[in-house]
Amino acid sequence: MPHFADTSPIAQTPFSLWVDPVNRPAHYTDHPSGVECIQITEHMGFNLGNAVKYIWRCDLKKDAIEDLKKAIWYINREIQKREST
Repeated sequence: MPHFADTSPIAQTPFSLWVDPVNRPAHYTDHPSGVECIQITEHMGFNLGNAVKYIWRCDLKKDAIEDLKKAIWYINREIQKREST
């Protein structure tokens, strides 16, 4: 079976960029699924995307309760927006 080189942009990215705290912070890229948070949230609206972001990273940072409260804040904001239309 022939071996094909992975030419995807991720495979070609130098390791130093994988650990970049600005472009690839660990609390967004270390999820057990292997999926980066932005791959999901960029397809959502602002409030729901932010809620998912805070839920996604809550166990990857030191203050899970704070992140869960932030997620609730964005969910409540989305509910208010939808109820007012």
